[in-house]
Order: sequence, then structure tokens, then C-alpha cells
Amino acid sequence: MEQKKLDLVLGLQWGDEGKGKVVDVLTPSYKMVARFQGGPNAGHSLVFDGDSFVLHTVPSGIFREGTVNVIGNGVVIDPVILMEEIDAIEKRGVDVSKKLVISKRAHLILPTHRSLDAASESAMGKGKIGSTLKGIGPAYADKTGRYGLRVGDILQEDFAALYQAHKERHLQLLDQYPPFESPFNFDEYEQKWFQAVEQLKRFPFIDSEVYVNEAIEAGVPILAEGAQGSLLDIDFGTYPFVTSSNTMSAGVCTGLGIAPSRVGKVYGIFKAYCTRVGSGPFPTELFDEDGEKLRAIGHEYGATTGRPRRTGWLDMVALKYAVMMNGVTDLIMMKSDVLDSFDTIKVAVAYEENGKKTDRFPYDGGKNVTPVYKEFPGWKSSLCELRKYEDFPQAFKDYIAYIEAETKCRISIVSVGPDRDATVIR
Repeated sequence: MEQKKLDLVLGLQWGDEGKGKVVDVLTPSYKMVARFQGGPNAGHSLVFDGDSFVLHTVPSGIFREGTVNVIGNGVVIDPVILMEEIDAIEKRGVDVSKKLVISKRAHLILPTHRSLDAASESAMGKGKIGSTLKGIGPAYADKTGRYGLRVGDILQEDFAALYQAHKERHLQLLDQYPPFESPFNFDEYEQKWFQAVEQLKRFPFIDSEVYVNEAIEAGVPILAEGAQGSLLDIDFGTYPFVTSSNTMSAGVCTGLGIAPSRVGKVYGIFKAYCTRVGSGPFPTELFDEDGEKLRAIGHEYGATTGRPRRTGWLDMVALKYAVMMNGVTDLIMMKSDVLDSFDTIKVAVAYEENGKKTDRFPYDGGKNVTPVYKEFPGWKSSLCELRKYEDFPQAFKDYIAYIEAETKCRISIVSVGPDRDATVIR
């Protein structure tokens, strides 16, 4: 008997690929959307009905009718950020309490985690990671160190005492750091944090691993949603300039509590070019007019931080690596329209280092490599109003065909604009 499965959406680059839009577009075919890792540094942007919205912790199916949204055990949650996000969604007329459930096993980001994040980043000086300073790394560090507080602990009678013990331990750690400037008022934030914890109690805290597996067994169509991007994976990304969780497809198993055999389609999302926020290797990064043009046309600024994103040409070496590591079954290309006005479009097909050429993604993420480019003629026409693959200009079709041939994976969805309707499904 064929085993029932769930499908998975994840990013194949350094995050910011457009996962929020894709999940929003796909969710009419699903009854449940489950987030399996990451914290509120994720900014999933949705554009619909002439309006835009950025989600940080809530799964991207929240605006679709009849969809249950699950925050899985692999996520780390800041109650303040989550409740602010929920309040903003409810102002849009969405009854979140009927559409959102939260895993008891998800870990909490404490106010002192934010302080530790700022202290650590400050102490690194020029070698800093580029953290969003949301306390995510320290929360995951406590999780693996077996010190973490979890959502289920909120319901314990001694929760306040548990919190205080964690706070005191963190304060002792902070004493070991050089002086740093705190990016927030701790006392005010702590007060808001406890208020948000109380507000969270109106949502169901669930055993998500049982909940999701029972839904799979019942044949409920489920879409699992990742945060950040594959090249930020804690194990396989451009370490140490990475996030603190497993962003690749394997992370869905531990992040939701499902077996590998339960994974069906793996939708891998990538931009028609590349961007990166924060520090770390970026082999195809551009520092010229083309890079500025990509940033300006693509509005390449962080959805959470507002920081300008670094921009560059598509990196086929990195993309093929991500496709392999994730077992991608369907590729989804985003922001194709950003390249509409370019005379020439480049793709890195290999790297050169110390006079040697390689098409393998290196251990250090390409820190000292020079990209080897293949050039394509631009299509020099607008894709934004096109809704059929047949109507695409031939030069764009050739670009798609090349990527498919190199990755051995079909591009099944092409985004030609920010709105949910600006999507071509092949």
C-alpha cells in the first residue's frame, strides 16, 4: 500500500528567494501549512490584492481560507514578535485563533537570548556573522545544550521560576563579554514578553509530531515550509556564516517529527540571480552597475531588517549542490522579471582557485574562488503581464532550458512579478 506523504517548500540560495509568495500561491491545494525550522529572522513577503505583508513566524498559509497553520517543534519563538505578527494579521480580518496551532516542543526565545546575541556579535568585531540580533542563535544553543525553555513549559505552575533560573544563568554569561550597546530596553521588553506569553495561551499548544503524522495518515494535503535558505544550513551552508538550524529538506524530519519516507514533492525555490544578506562568501557578488541595477529593480532589501542585500549573478555550482542535497523534484524560479532590461545575463558554471577549475561547491563556500561565467543574451522585454510559458520570449525560454539541463530538474513554476497572480505554472 502506497504511503501517504507531505510536500515541502524550501529555499535553495541564501534565503530571501520568495518562499512566502510560493507557499501562498500553492496553499489552495493544501489544507495544512507547517513551518519546520528557523526563528523570526525569516521574512516571508506576500503580495496580494494590491497590498503586501511580511510574515516572520506564522506559516504563509494564514491568509488562505480553510487552511490550518502549524508552528512545528523545530522553530524557535519570540512571544513578543509572534503576538505582534498575529495582531497585525487579525487587523486584516483573519481569525488567527481558528487557523494556528503551536508545537509544545518549540523552544522559546527569551529576552536574555537577545542580549546574548548582541553581546556575541559585538565581541566578534569585523568577523561578525551578520546576525539579525533576534536571539535566535543563543536560543538554539540552549536547545542543543539542554537548557531551553519550551512552549509547553508555559503551562507549568513553576514557569516564572523556570524563566528566572534561565535569566540568571544568561546574566552570568553576559558578564563574561566585553561591554556592548544593547539594541533594546531590557526591562520594557521583558514586561512585553510576559504579556505576550499570557496572550499565547489562547492558541492550542499541541503535540505537533502526533498531530502532523495523524493528518498525513488521514490523507490531509500538507505543505511544509522552510525558512532562510539551503546555503545557510548549519551543517552544509557557508559555515560559520549560516543560521542556527537545518534549512535543507532533511530538517523537515526533525523539525516536524516525520519519517523521511513521508516526504513527497520537494519544491526548491531560487531567484533568477542571487542575493545574500549579512557576511560570508558570495562568489558571484557584483560591485558594479549591474549589481546596483539588480538591487534597485528587485527591491533587494531585507524583509525583516531593511538591510541592502548583496546581489550577484546566478551561481549554478551552488544551485546544483542545493538541488542534490535537498532531493529537489520541482524547481521554482523567482524574480525573472528583474532581468528584463539586461543586455547580457551571466551564470557562474564553475569556480577557479589557485589556477584550478572546479564545478564542485567547496567546503569553505567559495571564499577565495573566481567564478567562470557563461553568458546569455537578454530577452529585453517585459515578462510581467505574461501568464503562459508559450508567450515567453525565446531568449528567456533558452535560459530556463539551460538551468533545467544543468540541474536535471524541471522548472515547474516561474514568477514574473511580486503579486500572487504574476505566476506561471507550467
